[in-house]
Amino acid sequence: MTAANKETREFQTEIKQLLDIVINSLYTNKQVFLRELISNAADAAEKMRYLTLTGAETVQAAQPLEIRVETDEAAHTLAISDNGVGMTREELVENLGVIAHSGSRSFIEAVRAGKEAGSPVDLGMIGQFGVGFYAAFMVAEKVILTTRSYRPEGENLIWTSEGAGSYDITPGGEIARGTTVLLQLKEDAYSFAKPDVVKQAIKQYSGFVPYPVFVNGEKVNTVEPIWMKNKNEIKDEEYTEFYKYTANAWDEPLYRLHFSSDAPLALNALLFAPAENLERFGFSRMERGVNLYCKKVLIQEKAEAITPEWMRFVRGVLDSADLPLNISRETLQDSALIAKLNDVITSRFIKFLQDEAKNDPAKYAQFWEKFGRFIKEGAANDFAHKNDLLKLMRFESSKKAAGELVSLAEYAERAPETQKAIYYVNGPNRETIESGPYLEPFRAADAEVLYTFDPVDDYILERAAEFEGKKLVAAEEDSGDLPPRTDAAEAEAEAADGVPAAERPDLTGWFKQILGEQVTEVRVSARLTDSPAVTLTSYGTHSMQRMMQLMDQKMADAPPGVLEINCAHPIIIGVNELRKKEDAFAAEAAAQVLRNAQLAAGLIFDPRSLVNKLNDVLARAVAKG
Repeated sequence: MTAANKETREFQTEIKQLLDIVINSLYTNKQVFLRELISNAADAAEKMRYLTLTGAETVQAAQPLEIRVETDEAAHTLAISDNGVGMTREELVENLGVIAHSGSRSFIEAVRAGKEAGSPVDLGMIGQFGVGFYAAFMVAEKVILTTRSYRPEGENLIWTSEGAGSYDITPGGEIARGTTVLLQLKEDAYSFAKPDVVKQAIKQYSGFVPYPVFVNGEKVNTVEPIWMKNKNEIKDEEYTEFYKYTANAWDEPLYRLHFSSDAPLALNALLFAPAENLERFGFSRMERGVNLYCKKVLIQEKAEAITPEWMRFVRGVLDSADLPLNISRETLQDSALIAKLNDVITSRFIKFLQDEAKNDPAKYAQFWEKFGRFIKEGAANDFAHKNDLLKLMRFESSKKAAGELVSLAEYAERAPETQKAIYYVNGPNRETIESGPYLEPFRAADAEVLYTFDPVDDYILERAAEFEGKKLVAAEEDSGDLPPRTDAAEAEAEAADGVPAAERPDLTGWFKQILGEQVTEVRVSARLTDSPAVTLTSYGTHSMQRMMQLMDQKMADAPPGVLEINCAHPIIIGVNELRKKEDAFAAEAAAQVLRNAQLAAGLIFDPRSLVNKLNDVLARAVAKG
């Protein structure tokens, strides 16, 4: 090759600046250069496919379109080849010497301008910005590009540059149609001459490009982008294999959701709920599991912007050709549009779970057992979707056997029309709840109560305040929204002996005087049937109070609340008799009534503090005996 055959050109001033930005700061991961070069190769093949389908003349007979990558560890080189349209001398200058000129975008615009409406040819071009080629200089000290255009007048050309401000174009020998980009790697990028490193990067970023990609003769993109196919064309086992591939999982997914949408962006999504939640076994907090693609090319792995934090257990892919990407194709732009996209995906997934819960309650119960904590997290933190997430929550109930779950909607549907509230009570387990005093008014009214075993349940229900027009009322709440007793229970209460009505104001006043600031009020209870007393809260729930006590050591004592006493209970009758006799033990007994009520509410964390008091009571009982 003689100097006379060589044409040396200077990059535009802007290109020199662009090269510096690309090499030093545009991309966060060097592996991205492979994504960009393979995307360019795929675009060249796509153009060739279009021209073949439209009957354009080619320089060679039709041949399978493919991308080939060759590595040479000894020579520290990496080559990416395609048999697409190739480039003419003018296209070389225009595509590689002009600031951010996208040959793919120009091709699309030309096709759109020239083709008739309704053309069956669909272009799947990837390139947008025209800067991806320059990513090669992140890892290469020299780039040698050989090309031949499909056009009959196409030349065999070699483009060479070290990225320092100029490039050479020289005629080449016999070159097949298409383009080869040979990278002479920098010393700190020699690893990209290793086949395994290249395969891993291609599988990660370009595993779903629409043309076969070979590395040293081995095809590496062996899994289809089934999210782009019609659901009716995909078998269950294909979904399962795809899930295992994308989620790096060994199990089968519990659920899958495959859908397309046109607004706010055209998108295709394939989402999976795994069969197991490792977080519940003490493993570290999961990372987001939905990968973001643009035209089958990975843009963001484990993308955070497109799903809320509580959906981090979900695995899968989202693909949109209309994503508002920045120039490096690594970051999403237009935050308002991305927020809408997030809302679309979240809403579709919640609606999917609601349908699954309705159609197969038993399977949803399995999901709830393993992933219910994520739904609760969303109901607590995702303000935009909290009402829909409430519908997904499940609870045990006083009207159902242990282990059976009900939803708020099922509760509301069963409740009498006259019942204006949905009642719930918290406790560490079913046995504790059912042996405590808070169910007594509901048993007397034959009303259903939901059991909440997790303090966050109370937090969610308290913040929600209502569900489908019914108030959400905690059993320990100082509320007048209690259901009326059945006729039988009311008759039994009226027939019971107890503290005479005339003495009750004096008794409650005396209790308040004895207990002081430990209680806000003492009143005669209309809710108790079997227990001597109960403590109620006028703010929050007892489970929330217990959490505050655990977080603040200064709150070791139970917070003051309303004390309701059952004037028909023998203990309260006995305390009243001691009070009337001015027995010194009456005050001790009144204090123990409160402590017992606080203990039943779970507001006393250190039972050892009760021992001395109980010993005093026991000593008195023994002495009386």
